[in-house]
Amino acid sequence: MAKIKNILFIMADQLRWDYLSCYGHQYLKTPNIDKLASKGVLFESAFVQSPVCGPSRASTYTGRTVFSHGSTSNQVPLPIGELMIGDYLSKDGMRVGVVGKTHMKPDEDGMARLGITKDTEIGLIVSEPGFEPYVRDDGLHPANQQQNNKNLSYNQWLNKLGYEGENPWNSWANSAEGENGEILSGWKLRNSNKPSRVAEEHSETAYMTDKAMEYIEDSGERPWFLHLSYIKPHWPYIAPAPYHNMYSPSQTSPLHRDDSEKINAHPVYEAFMNTEVSKTFSKKEVRETVIPGYMGLIKQIDDNLGRLFKFLEKNGKMDDTMIVFTSDHGDYLGDHWLGEKEFFHEQCVKVPLIIYDPSESTNKTRGTRNKRLVEAIDLLPTFLDATENTSSQHRLEGKSLLPMLQGKNQKNWRNAVFSEIDYAFYHQREFLNLGPHDARAYMIRTYKWKYVYFKGFLPQLFDLTKDPAEFHDLGQLSEYKEVRNELKDILLQRLINRKNLVTFNEERILKQRDDSSEGGVMIGVW
Repeated sequence: MAKIKNILFIMADQLRWDYLSCYGHQYLKTPNIDKLASKGVLFESAFVQSPVCGPSRASTYTGRTVFSHGSTSNQVPLPIGELMIGDYLSKDGMRVGVVGKTHMKPDEDGMARLGITKDTEIGLIVSEPGFEPYVRDDGLHPANQQQNNKNLSYNQWLNKLGYEGENPWNSWANSAEGENGEILSGWKLRNSNKPSRVAEEHSETAYMTDKAMEYIEDSGERPWFLHLSYIKPHWPYIAPAPYHNMYSPSQTSPLHRDDSEKINAHPVYEAFMNTEVSKTFSKKEVRETVIPGYMGLIKQIDDNLGRLFKFLEKNGKMDDTMIVFTSDHGDYLGDHWLGEKEFFHEQCVKVPLIIYDPSESTNKTRGTRNKRLVEAIDLLPTFLDATENTSSQHRLEGKSLLPMLQGKNQKNWRNAVFSEIDYAFYHQREFLNLGPHDARAYMIRTYKWKYVYFKGFLPQLFDLTKDPAEFHDLGQLSEYKEVRNELKDILLQRLINRKNLVTFNEERILKQRDDSSEGGVMIGVW
């Protein structure tokens, strides 16, 4: 088997799994992503470790659950001691960079404790984290953050093209223009069906695609890993022409909610339904304005991936480059009476996952669909396996997907996936009168059941076979007590089996002798 030389890891932000044509969307056609699926494996049951940007990405980059690595929310830095994709792959000489978003914050307290600053080589990598920041851009640059926007490469590039202002990301790329020349902010959902003020080739998605090709060319013959992390279709939901009005409200997916969900709703679920964003997305006119724009942003990503894939083919890179396409979480868009993400319905924790491996050993699985339960933490072990990386993997909690790509029988594969949420930073915690360490919830999903454990509250339970829509919560019904206990045991096993012995690998454990007499220490000797 030829060794994979390069890896292109593509992630879209807040992309729902069911808004791609290869996953069944009736009107939104994504031929380039579909073509990738026809050459690789499409996973039908892929789930993220947390339905929030930062924690989800931290788990993907470390191969570890949120419970293990500790970056529980967008505001919480990943501890400096955690190893990332770059820490593993760069040991074998691979260049590991990012174009786009990571949503990771540096552990500034940890860096200060060790005397590490960002202006050093190690400080730059640690603070990014683990990636060479070829073009680091998290995409959220509102007008009141001018200090953070001055050195943004995308803003500087737009200025050179003639887009005026201190923050053209905000005033051009994510704003529309009114009839009288006034600027209409893309932050306001009512403007989501209007064209942004930049030309399509100058938009964020096109810019990131151009920079990805630049990174690959710049790498020359050196093996490379590129995390191409698109900022869209995450809000602000505003697309450049012609993508802003490609789709009509009649072409959006049917609204997925039921009035019964509001009757005796679980207290935490009720708190999420009562947020402003959920109430806003519960309105018909909001969905009919936002979702066509959301679909346009996805179509634009697909078109730009077409450009990128042609570039790879032209340069002979499709023969030695593994390509992975996924998302960090979904988007409710009004389903289940919710907006945003941050809860455990399929619309949010389930994501698209497509893996193309050019190796001959994967020929028999090309164009297939895999129904196994897989998790985002499985990607890093897959990358290491694909590149025959020799780094120790004793920290990793995921499992390599390479045997599945090769069509091998995985007898001992997991029968449940795990996700979690820390909502201490949200208004929901205040609504429920909880302390900062009490706003936690954990999900276990098997092929038949979905169980959500809330600290301080009764659980939720859904029968995914009889109720795939997740409309009927069985968490308080006495006849399902045994099922809930079984799933709670699965959750407990997942929590206690985490990899917390991170400074000592398995080989050293097996070689270690509990015999101190060689050093003159005698214990229990008569």
